[in-house]
Amino acid sequence: MVSRLALFPLQSVVYPGEVLPLHIFEPRYKELLDDCEATGIKFGIPTYIENQLDYGTEMELVETVRRYETGARDVICKGTRVFRIKEFLQQEPGKMYAGGNVEFVAEREDTSEALKKQLLNLIFELYVHLEVPRPKVDVAAFKSYTLAHKIGLSLQQEYALLKLASERARQEFLINHLTITIPILQEMNRAKQVIELNGHFRNYDPLDFREFRLRTKK
Repeated sequence: MVSRLALFPLQSVVYPGEVLPLHIFEPRYKELLDDCEATGIKFGIPTYIENQLDYGTEMELVETVRRYETGARDVICKGTRVFRIKEFLQQEPGKMYAGGNVEFVAEREDTSEALKKQLLNLIFELYVHLEVPRPKVDVAAFKSYTLAHKIGLSLQQEYALLKLASERARQEFLINHLTITIPILQEMNRAKQVIELNGHFRNYDPLDFREFRLRTKK
């Protein structure tokens, strides 16, 4: 089913469930926030990538934290669900901000506890190699989106994740990313250790050659 939605394009990816602080200062988006406060409408943040607008996330205004004399404001918004744009207008009729017809993507909750555990273990392993504190996670509520911004995805990869309608597919996508990333990080850490040892006296464990046999040539 097609729905009408005010649109606020950004060159970033926002996920359902994500809490997003925004500083609003452009007149068109100040008008959009006025309408959100007055009527309770939601708006969409489609990702502007490769000169295109296609997928995005519906947002709801949660709180206006601060208002400035200029009319600018600091607000907290939260992502709700993913949509795909069917029609885009630079300006909604009678408004300064953009809008369009969108179709909300049907979400499939088709993962397993085993897959979720595998993903979490890889994320925790990544943080060990990064030497940063392990993130606090509500395991029961954990989804693929929960730490997607914090595991080294590029903008293109984050966007590819957003377009996947299946939770299983998203978790498999992240598992694949981490199984590639972690060995690279391990090698980088090993290289770092070698560089740090450069010029230092090293203590090598002597090899035991008592069982050594010279390989004979045939």
